[in-house]
Amino acid sequence: MSRLKEPFDSQFIKLSNLIVFAASVLLLVVVSFSVALFFAPEIITWISSEKKTEKPVVSQETPSDLWVAPDESLIPLDTHGDEIRYGKDLIVNTSRYLGPKGTVKSMSNGMNCQNCHLEAGTKPFGNNYSAVASTYPKFRPRSGMVETIEKRVNDCFERSLNGEALDDDSKEMKAIVAYIRWLGADVPKGVKPNGVGLVEMAFINRPANPERGKELFSLKCVECHGANGEGIPNAEGSGWIYPPVWGENSFNSGAGLFRLSRFAGYIKANMPFLITVENPVVTDEEAWDIAAYVTSMPRPKKDLTADWPDIAKKPVDHPFGPFIDDFSEVQHKYGPFKPIIEKQKELMTMSKGK
Repeated sequence: MSRLKEPFDSQFIKLSNLIVFAASVLLLVVVSFSVALFFAPEIITWISSEKKTEKPVVSQETPSDLWVAPDESLIPLDTHGDEIRYGKDLIVNTSRYLGPKGTVKSMSNGMNCQNCHLEAGTKPFGNNYSAVASTYPKFRPRSGMVETIEKRVNDCFERSLNGEALDDDSKEMKAIVAYIRWLGADVPKGVKPNGVGLVEMAFINRPANPERGKELFSLKCVECHGANGEGIPNAEGSGWIYPPVWGENSFNSGAGLFRLSRFAGYIKANMPFLITVENPVVTDEEAWDIAAYVTSMPRPKKDLTADWPDIAKKPVDHPFGPFIDDFSEVQHKYGPFKPIIEKQKELMTMSKGK
Protein backbone atom coordinates (compact mmCIF):
# COMPACT_ATOMS: atom_id res chain seq x y z
CA MET A 1 0.00 0.00 0.00
CA SER A 2 2.76 2.41 0.88
CA ARG A 3 4.35 2.03 -2.51
CA LEU A 4 1.07 3.06 -4.24
CA LYS A 5 0.46 6.05 -1.93
CA GLU A 6 3.84 7.75 -2.44
CA PRO A 7 3.39 8.52 -6.12
CA PHE A 8 -0.10 9.93 -5.44
CA ASP A 9 1.26 12.19 -2.68
CA SER A 10 4.07 13.36 -4.90
CA GLN A 11 1.68 14.25 -7.72
CA PHE A 12 -0.60 16.09 -5.32
CA ILE A 13 2.32 18.19 -4.04
CA LYS A 14 3.43 19.04 -7.57
CA LEU A 15 -0.10 20.05 -8.53
CA SER A 16 -0.38 22.25 -5.46
CA ASN A 17 2.90 23.96 -6.23
CA LEU A 18 1.77 24.60 -9.81
CA ILE A 19 -1.48 26.15 -8.62
CA VAL A 20 0.39 28.40 -6.18
CA PHE A 21 2.83 29.48 -8.93
CA ALA A 22 0.02 30.23 -11.36
CA ALA A 23 -1.81 32.25 -8.74
CA SER A 24 1.35 34.21 -7.98
CA VAL A 25 1.90 35.01 -11.67
CA LEU A 26 -1.73 36.10 -12.03
CA LEU A 27 -1.45 38.31 -8.96
CA LEU A 28 1.75 39.87 -10.30
CA VAL A 29 0.08 40.63 -13.65
CA VAL A 30 -2.92 42.22 -11.93
CA VAL A 31 -0.72 44.37 -9.69
CA SER A 32 1.51 45.46 -12.62
CA PHE A 33 -1.51 46.40 -14.71
CA SER A 34 -2.98 48.41 -11.86
CA VAL A 35 0.29 50.26 -11.30
CA ALA A 36 0.56 51.00 -15.02
CA LEU A 37 -2.95 52.44 -15.07
CA PHE A 38 -2.25 54.53 -11.96
CA PHE A 39 0.96 56.02 -13.36
CA ALA A 40 -0.15 56.21 -17.01
CA PRO A 41 -0.35 60.03 -17.14
CA GLU A 42 3.16 60.39 -15.73
CA ILE A 43 4.51 57.79 -18.14
CA ILE A 44 2.88 59.51 -21.11
CA THR A 45 4.24 62.88 -19.99
CA TRP A 46 7.73 61.43 -19.60
CA ILE A 47 7.63 59.85 -23.05
CA SER A 48 6.38 63.10 -24.57
CA SER A 49 9.12 65.08 -22.87
CA GLU A 50 11.72 62.66 -24.17
CA LYS A 51 10.46 63.15 -27.71
CA LYS A 52 10.46 66.90 -27.31
CA THR A 53 14.13 66.93 -26.43
CA GLU A 54 14.87 65.23 -29.74
CA LYS A 55 13.53 68.20 -31.75
CA PRO A 56 16.10 70.69 -33.07
CA VAL A 57 16.44 73.69 -30.85
CA VAL A 58 16.38 75.89 -33.95
CA SER A 59 12.75 75.04 -34.68
CA GLN A 60 11.74 76.23 -31.22
CA GLU A 61 13.61 79.51 -31.67
CA THR A 62 12.13 80.37 -35.06
CA PRO A 63 10.40 83.76 -34.86
CA SER A 64 6.68 83.22 -35.25
CA ASP A 65 5.98 86.64 -36.74
CA LEU A 66 8.31 86.56 -39.76
CA TRP A 67 6.61 87.65 -42.94
CA VAL A 68 5.34 84.77 -45.07
CA ALA A 69 4.71 85.26 -48.77
CA PRO A 70 1.19 84.52 -50.05
CA ASP A 71 0.49 81.09 -51.51
CA GLU A 72 0.98 81.08 -55.28
CA SER A 73 -2.19 79.02 -55.66
CA LEU A 74 -4.02 82.25 -54.80
CA ILE A 75 -2.80 84.01 -57.96
CA PRO A 76 -5.97 84.57 -60.00
CA LEU A 77 -6.58 82.46 -63.08
CA ASP A 78 -7.07 85.40 -65.41
CA THR A 79 -5.00 87.80 -67.50
CA HIS A 80 -3.84 89.67 -64.39
CA GLY A 81 -2.74 86.36 -62.88
CA ASP A 82 -0.82 85.57 -66.06
CA GLU A 83 0.94 88.91 -65.70
CA ILE A 84 1.87 88.14 -62.08
CA ARG A 85 3.21 84.72 -63.02
CA TYR A 86 5.25 86.23 -65.85
CA GLY A 87 6.62 88.75 -63.37
CA LYS A 88 7.80 85.99 -61.10
CA ASP A 89 9.38 84.17 -64.04
CA LEU A 90 11.28 87.35 -64.91
CA ILE A 91 12.58 87.59 -61.34
CA VAL A 92 13.71 83.96 -61.31
CA ASN A 93 14.99 83.75 -64.88
CA THR A 94 15.91 87.36 -65.67
CA SER A 95 18.84 86.37 -67.85
CA ARG A 96 16.73 84.11 -70.05
CA TYR A 97 14.62 87.07 -71.09
CA LEU A 98 16.87 90.10 -70.54
CA GLY A 99 20.44 88.79 -70.23
CA PRO A 100 23.26 88.84 -72.80
CA LYS A 101 21.37 86.21 -74.82
CA GLY A 102 17.91 87.34 -73.73
CA THR A 103 14.89 86.28 -75.76
CA VAL A 104 13.22 89.68 -75.20
CA LYS A 105 16.19 92.03 -75.07
CA SER A 106 19.93 91.94 -74.33
CA MET A 107 20.32 94.47 -71.53
CA SER A 108 21.95 92.98 -68.41
CA ASN A 109 24.97 91.05 -67.13
CA GLY A 110 23.44 87.55 -67.01
CA MET A 111 22.55 87.49 -63.33
CA ASN A 112 18.95 86.98 -62.23
CA CYS A 113 17.04 89.24 -59.86
CA GLN A 114 16.68 86.13 -57.69
CA ASN A 115 20.45 85.96 -57.23
CA CYS A 116 20.11 88.89 -54.81
CA HIS A 117 16.38 88.71 -53.96
CA LEU A 118 16.34 85.11 -52.82
CA GLU A 119 13.51 82.66 -53.51
CA ALA A 120 11.92 85.06 -55.98
CA GLY A 121 11.95 87.83 -53.38
CA THR A 122 10.10 85.86 -50.70
CA LYS A 123 12.78 84.73 -48.24
CA PRO A 124 12.82 86.47 -44.83
CA PHE A 125 15.99 88.56 -44.53
CA GLY A 126 16.86 87.42 -48.06
CA ASN A 127 16.34 90.86 -49.61
CA ASN A 128 12.62 90.14 -50.05
CA TYR A 129 9.95 92.38 -51.58
CA SER A 130 7.50 92.30 -48.67
CA ALA A 131 7.53 96.06 -47.99
CA VAL A 132 7.86 97.41 -51.53
CA ALA A 133 4.15 97.83 -52.23
CA SER A 134 3.49 99.23 -48.74
CA THR A 135 6.27 101.85 -48.77
CA TYR A 136 6.51 103.06 -52.39
CA PRO A 137 6.41 105.69 -53.73
CA LYS A 138 8.88 107.06 -51.20
CA PHE A 139 11.74 109.53 -50.87
CA ARG A 140 15.18 107.94 -51.12
CA PRO A 141 18.25 109.95 -50.06
CA ARG A 142 20.46 108.13 -52.56
CA SER A 143 18.68 109.75 -55.48
CA GLY A 144 17.35 112.73 -53.53
CA MET A 145 13.87 112.25 -54.98
CA VAL A 146 10.60 110.42 -54.51
CA GLU A 147 10.88 107.10 -56.32
CA THR A 148 8.27 104.78 -57.81
CA ILE A 149 8.49 100.99 -57.81
CA GLU A 150 9.52 101.21 -61.46
CA LYS A 151 12.44 103.48 -60.57
CA ARG A 152 13.53 101.08 -57.84
CA VAL A 153 13.39 98.11 -60.22
CA ASN A 154 15.49 99.98 -62.76
CA ASP A 155 18.03 100.81 -60.06
CA CYS A 156 18.57 97.07 -59.74
CA PHE A 157 18.89 96.64 -63.49
CA GLU A 158 21.46 99.42 -63.73
CA ARG A 159 23.43 98.51 -60.60
CA SER A 160 23.06 94.89 -59.47
CA LEU A 161 22.60 93.63 -63.04
CA ASN A 162 25.03 96.23 -64.44
CA GLY A 163 22.67 96.83 -67.33
CA GLU A 164 20.14 99.21 -68.83
CA ALA A 165 16.82 100.53 -67.59
CA LEU A 166 13.56 98.93 -68.69
CA ASP A 167 10.84 101.08 -70.22
CA ASP A 168 8.22 101.74 -67.54
CA ASP A 169 5.46 100.86 -70.01
CA SER A 170 7.07 97.64 -71.22
CA LYS A 171 5.33 94.31 -70.77
CA GLU A 172 8.24 93.11 -68.62
CA MET A 173 8.24 96.08 -66.24
CA LYS A 174 4.48 95.87 -65.79
CA ALA A 175 4.76 92.15 -65.02
CA ILE A 176 7.57 92.61 -62.47
CA VAL A 177 5.65 95.39 -60.71
CA ALA A 178 2.46 93.28 -60.73
CA TYR A 179 4.28 90.40 -59.05
CA ILE A 180 5.90 92.65 -56.44
CA ARG A 181 2.56 94.31 -55.67
CA TRP A 182 0.88 90.92 -55.36
CA LEU A 183 3.49 89.72 -52.88
CA GLY A 184 2.89 92.71 -50.61
CA ALA A 185 -0.85 93.10 -51.14
CA ASP A 186 -1.70 92.12 -47.55
CA VAL A 187 0.90 94.38 -45.93
CA PRO A 188 -0.72 97.58 -44.58
CA LYS A 189 0.40 100.86 -46.10
CA GLY A 190 3.55 102.18 -44.44
CA VAL A 191 4.31 98.92 -42.64
CA LYS A 192 7.58 97.01 -42.91
CA PRO A 193 7.02 93.37 -41.89
CA ASN A 194 9.45 91.49 -39.69
CA GLY A 195 12.01 89.85 -41.95
CA VAL A 196 12.00 92.55 -44.61
CA GLY A 197 15.23 93.36 -46.43
CA LEU A 198 18.45 92.28 -44.75
CA VAL A 199 19.68 91.64 -41.23
CA GLU A 200 20.93 94.84 -39.60
CA MET A 201 24.49 94.07 -38.51
CA ALA A 202 26.03 95.53 -35.38
CA PHE A 203 29.24 97.38 -36.20
CA ILE A 204 32.45 95.71 -35.04
CA ASN A 205 35.14 97.63 -33.15
CA ARG A 206 37.84 97.14 -35.78
CA PRO A 207 38.25 97.45 -39.53
CA ALA A 208 36.83 94.55 -41.49
CA ASN A 209 39.75 92.44 -42.69
CA PRO A 210 39.84 91.45 -46.40
CA GLU A 211 42.82 89.12 -45.85
CA ARG A 212 40.99 87.18 -43.17
CA GLY A 213 37.94 87.30 -45.42
CA LYS A 214 39.93 85.68 -48.22
CA GLU A 215 40.78 82.74 -45.95
CA LEU A 216 37.15 82.37 -44.89
CA PHE A 217 35.96 82.63 -48.49
CA SER A 218 38.24 79.73 -49.40
CA LEU A 219 36.77 77.66 -46.58
CA LYS A 220 33.09 78.49 -46.89
CA CYS A 221 32.29 80.01 -50.30
CA VAL A 222 34.40 78.59 -53.15
CA GLU A 223 32.25 75.49 -53.61
CA CYS A 224 29.46 77.64 -55.04
CA HIS A 225 31.14 80.86 -56.17
CA GLY A 226 34.52 79.54 -57.34
CA ALA A 227 38.05 80.40 -56.28
CA ASN A 228 37.98 83.47 -58.52
CA GLY A 229 34.45 84.53 -57.61
CA GLU A 230 33.27 83.48 -61.07
CA GLY A 231 30.17 81.54 -59.98
CA ILE A 232 28.68 78.45 -61.62
CA PRO A 233 26.72 78.99 -64.88
CA ASN A 234 23.69 76.91 -65.77
CA ALA A 235 23.83 74.27 -68.50
CA GLU A 236 22.22 76.53 -71.11
CA GLY A 237 24.68 79.34 -70.45
CA SER A 238 21.73 81.69 -70.00
CA GLY A 239 22.29 82.44 -66.32
CA TRP A 240 23.82 81.20 -63.11
CA ILE A 241 23.20 78.39 -60.68
CA TYR A 242 25.38 80.36 -58.25
CA PRO A 243 26.22 83.91 -59.32
CA PRO A 244 29.62 85.55 -59.73
CA VAL A 245 30.45 87.74 -56.75
CA TRP A 246 33.11 89.81 -58.48
CA GLY A 247 34.43 90.30 -62.00
CA GLU A 248 32.79 91.66 -65.14
CA ASN A 249 29.62 89.57 -64.73
CA SER A 250 28.89 90.63 -61.16
CA PHE A 251 27.12 93.62 -59.60
CA ASN A 252 28.80 96.97 -60.01
CA SER A 253 30.11 99.50 -57.48
CA GLY A 254 26.73 101.24 -57.28
CA ALA A 255 24.80 98.21 -56.05
CA GLY A 256 23.41 98.13 -52.54
CA LEU A 257 25.40 95.00 -51.74
CA PHE A 258 28.62 96.88 -52.41
CA ARG A 259 28.10 98.54 -49.03
CA LEU A 260 29.78 96.43 -46.38
CA SER A 261 26.93 96.43 -43.85
CA ARG A 262 24.45 95.29 -46.53
CA PHE A 263 26.65 92.49 -47.79
CA ALA A 264 27.59 91.33 -44.29
CA GLY A 265 23.91 91.12 -43.35
CA TYR A 266 23.19 89.21 -46.54
CA ILE A 267 25.94 86.70 -45.77
CA LYS A 268 24.96 86.30 -42.12
CA ALA A 269 21.35 85.28 -42.77
CA ASN A 270 21.69 83.47 -46.10
CA MET A 271 25.13 82.03 -46.78
CA PRO A 272 26.21 79.38 -47.50
CA PHE A 273 23.18 78.80 -49.73
CA LEU A 274 20.03 77.49 -47.97
CA ILE A 275 21.13 78.85 -44.59
CA THR A 276 18.42 80.86 -42.81
CA VAL A 277 18.45 83.57 -40.17
CA GLU A 278 17.54 80.94 -37.55
CA ASN A 279 20.61 78.77 -38.16
CA PRO A 280 23.58 80.88 -39.30
CA VAL A 281 26.93 79.18 -39.74
CA VAL A 282 29.15 82.27 -39.86
CA THR A 283 29.80 84.63 -36.97
CA ASP A 284 29.22 88.36 -37.22
CA GLU A 285 32.93 89.06 -37.54
CA GLU A 286 33.32 86.39 -40.22
CA ALA A 287 30.46 87.94 -42.19
CA TRP A 288 32.12 91.37 -42.02
CA ASP A 289 35.48 89.96 -43.14
CA ILE A 290 34.07 87.92 -46.03
CA ALA A 291 32.12 90.97 -47.19
CA ALA A 292 35.30 93.05 -47.00
CA TYR A 293 37.18 90.56 -49.18
CA VAL A 294 34.47 90.17 -51.82
CA THR A 295 33.84 93.91 -52.17
CA SER A 296 37.58 94.58 -52.39
CA MET A 297 37.82 92.53 -55.59
CA PRO A 298 37.52 94.00 -59.13
CA ARG A 299 34.05 94.64 -60.52
CA PRO A 300 32.32 97.00 -62.97
CA LYS A 301 32.30 100.68 -61.99
CA LYS A 302 29.29 102.95 -62.02
CA ASP A 303 29.20 106.73 -62.19
CA LEU A 304 27.93 107.74 -58.75
CA THR A 305 28.33 111.50 -59.00
CA ALA A 306 24.55 112.01 -58.88
CA ASP A 307 24.12 109.79 -55.79
CA TRP A 308 23.52 111.25 -52.33
CA PRO A 309 23.02 114.89 -53.35
CA ASP A 310 22.82 115.67 -49.63
CA ILE A 311 26.14 114.23 -48.47
CA ALA A 312 25.04 114.45 -44.84
CA LYS A 313 22.65 111.59 -45.59
CA LYS A 314 25.31 109.22 -46.91
CA PRO A 315 25.54 105.95 -44.96
CA VAL A 316 28.77 105.67 -42.98
CA ASP A 317 29.81 102.65 -45.08
CA HIS A 318 29.31 104.35 -48.43
CA PRO A 319 32.95 104.27 -49.57
CA PHE A 320 33.01 107.19 -52.00
CA GLY A 321 33.49 110.84 -50.99
CA PRO A 322 32.92 113.62 -50.46
CA PHE A 323 31.87 113.24 -46.81
CA ILE A 324 30.84 115.68 -44.12
CA ASP A 325 33.66 114.30 -41.96
CA ASP A 326 37.41 113.98 -42.46
CA PHE A 327 37.65 110.19 -42.41
CA SER A 328 39.20 108.48 -45.42
CA GLU A 329 37.37 106.48 -48.08
CA VAL A 330 39.21 103.41 -46.80
CA GLN A 331 37.75 103.80 -43.31
CA HIS A 332 34.31 104.53 -44.78
CA LYS A 333 34.63 101.22 -46.63
CA TYR A 334 36.09 98.89 -44.00
CA GLY A 335 35.59 100.73 -40.69
CA PRO A 336 35.80 100.97 -37.82
CA PHE A 337 32.54 102.84 -38.22
CA LYS A 338 31.75 103.90 -34.66
CA PRO A 339 34.24 106.82 -34.68
CA ILE A 340 32.66 108.02 -37.93
CA ILE A 341 29.18 107.84 -36.43
CA GLU A 342 30.26 109.76 -33.33
CA LYS A 343 31.97 112.44 -35.41
CA GLN A 344 28.98 112.85 -37.69
CA LYS A 345 26.64 113.21 -34.72
CA GLU A 346 28.94 115.87 -33.31
CA LEU A 347 29.01 117.76 -36.62
CA MET A 348 25.23 117.56 -37.02
CA THR A 349 24.73 118.86 -33.48
CA MET A 350 27.06 121.77 -34.16
CA SER A 351 25.25 122.50 -37.42
CA LYS A 352 21.86 122.62 -35.70
CA GLY A 353 23.25 124.91 -33.01
CA LYS A 354 24.26 127.58 -35.50
